[in-house]
Amino acid sequence: MLCWENMQADIGLIGLAVMGQNLVLNMADHGYSVAVFNRTASKTDEFLKGPAKGKTIAGSHELKGFVALLKKPRRIMLMVKAGDPVDEFIDHLVPMLDQGDIIIDGGNSHFPDSQRRFETLKAKGILFIGTGISGGEEGARHGPSIMPGGNPDAWPHVKKIFQDIAAKSEDGQPCCDWVGEGGAGHYVKMVHNGIEYGDMQLICEAYDLLKKGGQKDLAPIFTAWNKGPLDSYLIEITAQILTKKDADGKLLLDKILDVAGQKGTGKWTGIDALDRGMPLTLIGEAVFARCLSALKDERVEASRHYPAPQHAFKANPDQISQALYASKIISYAQGFMLMRAASEENQWKLNFGSIALMWRGGCIIRSKFLGKIKEAFSKNPKLASLLVDPFFIGEITKCIPAWRQVVSEGALMGVPLPCFSTALSFFDGYRSAQLPANLLQAQRDFFGAHTYERVDQPRGKFFHTNWTGKGGDVSSSTYNV
Repeated sequence: MLCWENMQADIGLIGLAVMGQNLVLNMADHGYSVAVFNRTASKTDEFLKGPAKGKTIAGSHELKGFVALLKKPRRIMLMVKAGDPVDEFIDHLVPMLDQGDIIIDGGNSHFPDSQRRFETLKAKGILFIGTGISGGEEGARHGPSIMPGGNPDAWPHVKKIFQDIAAKSEDGQPCCDWVGEGGAGHYVKMVHNGIEYGDMQLICEAYDLLKKGGQKDLAPIFTAWNKGPLDSYLIEITAQILTKKDADGKLLLDKILDVAGQKGTGKWTGIDALDRGMPLTLIGEAVFARCLSALKDERVEASRHYPAPQHAFKANPDQISQALYASKIISYAQGFMLMRAASEENQWKLNFGSIALMWRGGCIIRSKFLGKIKEAFSKNPKLASLLVDPFFIGEITKCIPAWRQVVSEGALMGVPLPCFSTALSFFDGYRSAQLPANLLQAQRDFFGAHTYERVDQPRGKFFHTNWTGKGGDVSSSTYNV
């Protein structure tokens, strides 16, 4: 055992990878004593003799010894790989714990797993928290966004620690608050990551348009954008990326292969949206854009057969910034619509203004823009969509001409703009009082007797027509997936 004599730690953390180590150091800097454990004992030793040296951080080579270092109720945070490793550690820990002790999963777990763990541990008298943490290495060390959910009885025991180490908004409020019961914390983190996918793809499309539209020095454009409505962490780092030179003095970005990776959280968000019947079109396209990028060899071959259109286009940074801003509003509007549907279905009672505040600092999607989302939900907690909030109506309206122009020019140039385009398409669908779904319902009724509603009859009353005169009057049951 490697520890301070007679130390009783405020909290314990298992998993000393980058995020785990930096969270421990963050806690210690805020006056908390922390016990640590890592499956590979040498990593514990290296951490205690290195970054943790001289701080109120203790460690043990054995899980039983680690648990013995903790004050009661014991607070144990898991920062291990999502999936089976989380369940394995929970199984090892439970026999060593007492009723009222707290297990916290701070990894990137899928929310159904957190819901299951919450229910299983509740039956054993153990309190469970599944918390999303965003901000990467820097955020973990100096202040991340923290999104805790699970057993509400656990929250008073960890609230001060979490809010002390969390990032702070400009007015000093911690970017951490209780999200809701069960899997709510990891659900909100999942949607955060989906929105992150969308933000990144939108920025990539803006970059592509600027570059193919003849703009040479792009870094100053993104730097200027970061001083306006697009002020955000991702715009900021994009400006920095666009200045980074390789050893030969050439732009490093131009040497990076155009094949994107992904860890699955964007996909989870898209699948969840399909399951709930919510039109999360932009995040879906952002995920598919990464999938398409992976088909590098096929794309290279196809490029030999289909040359790009010869349409002249001089990229206008102001127009592109407006298209980017409007599309970003659509992405967040869709994300909050999805969370509202999940909140209602699971009875989580999510506080959307509080969620916007949690994302205001520390996390990857942190931006000035989120303050306006908090204001919208503070004024109207039951707001159906950001697209009907007065502020966002005004912002979208100002951007519409440039947005339509940019998407049109991209199509004429042959520049793929999946997220710009789907954002505009969703907007046009959302603002349309009449869509061609009447024809779709007629088709469904024609071939499958799936019935339809009528504009001259009350909602909820269904009809079937014998379209050919050869069918019958029997109809299928009506339901929505």
